[in-house]
Amino acid sequence: MEIGFNTFWMAGFECTDQLNASGDRVDLLGMTGHLELVREDYSRICSLDIRTVREGIRWSVVEYKPYHYNFDFVLEMMQAAKEYQVQQIWDICHFGYPADLSPFHPHFTRRFVSLCEAFVTFYIKHNPGELLYVTPINEVSFISWLGGEVGATVPYCTKNGWELKYALMRAYIEGAKAMKRISGSVRIVTTEPLVNMVPGLEPTEEELAVAVLENEQQFQAVDILCGRMCPELGGSEELVDVLGFNYYYNNQWIIGGYDFLGWNDPVADPRWRPLADLLEAAYRRYDKPVILAETSHPKEDRPLWIQMIASECAQLIERDVPLLGVCIYPVIDRPDWDHPDVWHHSGMWDTDFSGRYGRVLHQPSAIALLEGQKLIDRQLAYRKATRQDLHKVRLF
Repeated sequence: MEIGFNTFWMAGFECTDQLNASGDRVDLLGMTGHLELVREDYSRICSLDIRTVREGIRWSVVEYKPYHYNFDFVLEMMQAAKEYQVQQIWDICHFGYPADLSPFHPHFTRRFVSLCEAFVTFYIKHNPGELLYVTPINEVSFISWLGGEVGATVPYCTKNGWELKYALMRAYIEGAKAMKRISGSVRIVTTEPLVNMVPGLEPTEEELAVAVLENEQQFQAVDILCGRMCPELGGSEELVDVLGFNYYYNNQWIIGGYDFLGWNDPVADPRWRPLADLLEAAYRRYDKPVILAETSHPKEDRPLWIQMIASECAQLIERDVPLLGVCIYPVIDRPDWDHPDVWHHSGMWDTDFSGRYGRVLHQPSAIALLEGQKLIDRQLAYRKATRQDLHKVRLF
């Protein structure tokens, strides 16, 4: 099956349109200015030799009334991508739903499938012959916790995380099937959190068992998509084309609370697992091509984080893991969902509030990215040469 991305390094534009913990709609494509500055933003990422991006269509905006769609702004973004030869990976649902809908609504799956069908048809019309890389629902595991366990978004539940995950995966599977029926050019990209949960120091046997169980649960969404769990939902291995995993500085923590393991401590915590090991284990579980679909770090440690990511990815390539890319997410600074006046300073560009949506390149991060690109290019070239040498040996 044909799979490939324009560039190994990718850029993600924050595109959530969810209702936040206060019940207010957040629209980060608008709040960050990306909708207004899409061409300028594409020019910026191209200056850093990035030509693959993650974008979102915003379900709550596109479906302006049930089963009626307006993709005008999506078309504008597609046209901008063509002008700059940028490849887009599309999120259909990035945490936000129409105001009259929640995953527990009887019409949720039907509405979602209709949206998927409409989007694929629209995409084919305007991009004939091109592959469509698409994520039906972003980070099912995370949004199931956020909306189903801690009541911080729709449907504002607690202790219903599994039920929410089940409902979302039912829609995910039906949507993926519908898109693949319409076109053989559809490639499904998962985007699930990659985490490591550990027991406290000197753990009991029970604490060790709990940690094992909680680590296993991070794979439930993809297992369901592959048909390994809940086969009644109709999942199958063929529905997964690219495994995307999202990884941040707070993705490793101690069970029973939110005490995070330090990723850059002078003396490493023995429970800390390197990213390369986590990603390799996930790849071995499913045997599909992999991307790091989201990663970034806030504030002054951004360059150190990029250096670490590049080093870990180089190790994966050396281990012959089919790692196809890394997405800096977000590439443009973003406000907090629940506190919109707080900006994270986690992108390659910060927002300058002296002007409308000003972009200020974080130079230390740009330098770190350039060095990371060189490292990955060398590693990819070495792997290619090694494979060619092995092929020659086999011929003789």
